Amino acid sequence: MTSTLTRRALGRLFGATAGAALLDARLPSALAGLAPPVGPIRPIRLSANENPYGPCAASLDALTKSAADAARYPGAIQEQLRAALARSHGVKPEQIVLGCGSSDILRMADSAFVPAGKTLVAAEPTFEAVLNYCKATRGETVKIPLTSDYRHNLPKMAAACGASTGMAYVCNPNNPTGTIVNGDELEAFVRRVPPTCVVLVDEAYHHFVESPNYKSALDLSRRYDNVVVARTFSKIYGMAGMRLGYAVASEPNAALLATHASWDNTSQSALAMGLAGLADPTVVAEQRTRLNDARRWLCAELERDKRRYIPSETNFVMIDVEGDVTPVIQAFSGRGIQVGRKFPSMGNWLRVSIGKPEDMQAFVAALRAVVPARAAA
Repeated sequence: MTSTLTRRALGRLFGATAGAALLDARLPSALAGLAPPVGPIRPIRLSANENPYGPCAASLDALTKSAADAARYPGAIQEQLRAALARSHGVKPEQIVLGCGSSDILRMADSAFVPAGKTLVAAEPTFEAVLNYCKATRGETVKIPLTSDYRHNLPKMAAACGASTGMAYVCNPNNPTGTIVNGDELEAFVRRVPPTCVVLVDEAYHHFVESPNYKSALDLSRRYDNVVVARTFSKIYGMAGMRLGYAVASEPNAALLATHASWDNTSQSALAMGLAGLADPTVVAEQRTRLNDARRWLCAELERDKRRYIPSETNFVMIDVEGDVTPVIQAFSGRGIQVGRKFPSMGNWLRVSIGKPEDMQAFVAALRAVVPARAAA
């Protein structure tokens, strides 16, 4: 569980913001225990794996200009984005299905592939939306615990897939653990499950991964008709509030998904922003560097305190607080810092999203106050 941070990365991360962080009104209030702050402050939001830097300049400009089309339904620009995504991924536009965020794609997939009488196989824990939506379709869920290193147990998941399995869900990287399964493991899994079982691979955090062992499932979706990939503009593109996601699938599965989509499930503004962000070649690299550098800094501080954490390939980290996480979450809230929710199967673990440098400084200082590290005490 070792992460390193070079002096160059540290300088890049904090050089431009260190002075501003000392003056940030949120920092002293976050460290002042439960004393009430003077005047209104905005909470430090490290709870929902959002990108604190928001959309790129081109997307914001597109948002402003989209007001001129507010009276029009978004059919034409939907086709523009589908075509752009198809070019980007080397598939046909007919293989792209748009959604109101990738969570909408998960809902469509449950509706299409896990009706009553079918089962959904997923890891435990993983992103809960796909499990929750399955209740509405009256499908059954089968949860397979993670491995000892907090990764999907793909062999056991494959063994749980049978003739009645409509879909297997693989969140890669996984939320909330931030861990990955590598490309060979994922392909072996796809080959083991029945061909009638759709493998839905959720790649919401794809752009943050740096491991050379990782491989997107997009290549598998071109070679295996039962592989569906979900992506989102919420994370690396900073558009969580705009709700825009999509699926890449075989033409038959894409057509089936589309029959379970609500009519015009995207907006003029979100589509325009997505097109602009996709066309900007600097967005992914710049945002990945910013947020991954901040994650490395956080992990270096956790190691300094000799705290246990799960190495992450995402914009969040899970930290062992050595006890029930509920009062810890509440204590952070009292200090103006919003952190992640409790995951029942990992009740001692705190999920914290990666924010701006000053936010992470405030979080670490508050963590040391709320949960003093035994080795550092």
